[in-house]
Amino acid sequence: MRKAKVNINDDKLQVSSEVLRALAHPLRMKILEFIDNNDVINVNKIYNTLKLEQSITSQHLRILRSAGLVETEREGKFIHYKVDYDKIAHAVKAINSFLKKEED
Repeated sequence: MRKAKVNINDDKLQVSSEVLRALAHPLRMKILEFIDNNDVINVNKIYNTLKLEQSITSQHLRILRSAGLVETEREGKFIHYKVDYDKIAHAVKAINSFLKKEED
């Protein structure tokens, strides 16, 4: 029996796990969907509309930012969020590729 040689880049694995962790939480998915529906939105509108605590919303947005799934722009005292569609598309493609290999 041959062992498969596995060559995993630790940095890429860390980034990938961060992205998957960010996408795996239902509330973060709800926040992403809300941002997507509004193109660009500030944090106050997110937590007020979704009826979330400001601190909880900020924690989830921090995780989404860290994973590169949302981008921010500061306008005065407001921070506006928008979805990084390229990063999401890349993650979805990787997940679909993995799932396809699992089926084979």
